Amino acid sequence: MECSSSSSSSSSSSLSSFSILRKPCPFVPPFTAVYRKQQQQRRPLIQLSAVSYNKFIHFALDESKRRTHLAPSPLQERYNSMVSMDGNAELQMSSFKATKIRLLRSLCIETRTMQVLDFAVFPEPEFDMPIFCANFFTSADVNIVVLDLNPLHNVIIEREYRDKYYKGLIPLGVKYAELLPWGGKLTSESLKFFSPIVIWTRFTSSPEKYEVLYSAFMDYYKAWLELMDQAVVETNASQIKRNREAQHRYLTWRAEKDPGHGVLKRLIGETQAKDLLVNFLFNGIDKLGSKSFLEYFPEYCCEDGTINHKRSIIGKSYESRPWDRKGEFVSSNFES
Repeated sequence: MECSSSSSSSSSSSLSSFSILRKPCPFVPPFTAVYRKQQQQRRPLIQLSAVSYNKFIHFALDESKRRTHLAPSPLQERYNSMVSMDGNAELQMSSFKATKIRLLRSLCIETRTMQVLDFAVFPEPEFDMPIFCANFFTSADVNIVVLDLNPLHNVIIEREYRDKYYKGLIPLGVKYAELLPWGGKLTSESLKFFSPIVIWTRFTSSPEKYEVLYSAFMDYYKAWLELMDQAVVETNASQIKRNREAQHRYLTWRAEKDPGHGVLKRLIGETQAKDLLVNFLFNGIDKLGSKSFLEYFPEYCCEDGTINHKRSIIGKSYESRPWDRKGEFVSSNFES
């Protein structure tokens, strides 16, 4: 089913208009001219759909530039590009900051068999805005997608916060829930970090679905930018502290339980994967707070004091969408 979004297409300005000069990552050698030539001559193992997640990044940066002044993040100097251990994958990173944005960052991975986009925007602690989150995985056969405005505070129990940011966005969520149906079991632990408009879906790769996904990304990102425009700086010290801890809790969870860890580990090794997770993708763990993962989530503590690596401790998962068309949480939509 095709999406008839009213979103306008992104402008032609390129990512380079925001980027500082890229330097080879100190961890791994850069691409060589010989390797590039070999890659051009080598036939892909499987045929991927005509997918480029750079298009998504360009759109987000162009739209952001219209609303605020983006400046390169200090992280850009260190995290810009890497090559996988086998030389068959390139990881491209970019990062920026703005008045209300603590960190806007992207990671794009391209191999002959898959493409990955991890794009997120984290607000400054003086704002309780949601965190924009887009995690896309594409192979020749399947797409796995999470697209959301991740709530800073728990929308299941905090109705005031939910209404503040999501009440006006429920129709948008309903529209794309029909175009991109629920993707199957989602653990109750993970659900705490998602909003009523989350898109969690799986679908067979096709140009039509790619365009629907691009439309959803554009609409969701423009919705997030509208929230940013309307956001008023918080002056209450206790609320700022609460926002900071909420974002730190989110970062701590994601850095430990992010499903992309396995992909990164296979590509660049455990040490560099962990560094990328903690210091780039979920940067702020060492600045926004001091609590450990087990202090936030003690239920994951093993008898020997280590972290249980299971995805779920409670053992409850949601097979179908746990929010109704009004954005109300439907707690009965789970399987043990």
